[in-house]
Amino acid sequence: MTTQAELIAAVSKDAGVSQADAGRVLESFVKTIHASLIDGGDVRISNLGVFDTADRAAREGRNPATGETIKIAASKAVRFRVSKPLKDAVNK
Repeated sequence: MTTQAELIAAVSKDAGVSQADAGRVLESFVKTIHASLIDGGDVRISNLGVFDTADRAAREGRNPATGETIKIAASKAVRFRVSKPLKDAVNK
C-alpha cells in the first residue's frame, strides 16, 4: 500500500518539484475529481481509468444483529473502472 505522503514524495522526485508543490497538485487533483463527481460528471484519465457515479435504488435490507427488516434509502455510489492498459500491466 502506498500512503498519500509516499505518493507525494514519489511525484516530487519524478517531476523534479518540491514536495510542497507536489502536495498542492495532488490536493487540487483530488478536489477536481470530487467536484466533477458531485456535479454528476465523470473523470477519464488515459492509461488509468474512469471515475463515475452509479445510482443505487432504494431497497429492503436486514439488520444482522436483530434480523429486523430495514429500509435502505436510494443513494449514489462512486465507481472506478480501470483502463485496459493498466489492467493488462497488472495482469502480466
